[in-house]
Amino acid sequence: MATETEENSGRPEVIVDFAFHCGVFHIVVENIGTAPAYRVSVKFSRKFHGLGGRQEMSGLRLFRRIEFLAPHKKIEILLDTSGAYFQRREPTRLIAIISFRDVRRRSYEQRIVHDLSIYKDVSYLLKPGWDQLARRSGTSVGGGHTQNGTSQICPY
Repeated sequence: MATETEENSGRPEVIVDFAFHCGVFHIVVENIGTAPAYRVSVKFSRKFHGLGGRQEMSGLRLFRRIEFLAPHKKIEILLDTSGAYFQRREPTRLIAIISFRDVRRRSYEQRIVHDLSIYKDVSYLLKPGWDQLARRSGTSVGGGHTQNGTSQICPY
């Protein structure tokens, strides 16, 4: 059985990432550290919107405070399709400022710079029916091809 010293010897490390898969952006808050994180908050350098432009994502309650984030725990939320996001001319350069504490109440802060414009020329193949799903949710799928001709087949 692990002692309290061994369990607390690691530290939390919370990151915010923008995941891109098959033309869809997700925002990920993850504790990649080996210890729990407490009072996690995320501030973004700019406001940005998702879900067809209807939701200000940077102001979600999720980013104001997560009381407890276990080691290796990930929270992933839908942002939007890349086509809809870029079509609205949402910000592509975003800085996430992440604050959190460890079990001993030591405070940590880190900044992560994201450049979503790297995904503008990425292509992907859409599964049949995705365009109808996007229309029902008020977004557009966009993409599907690029100037360089690379493509990705979505497995689901």
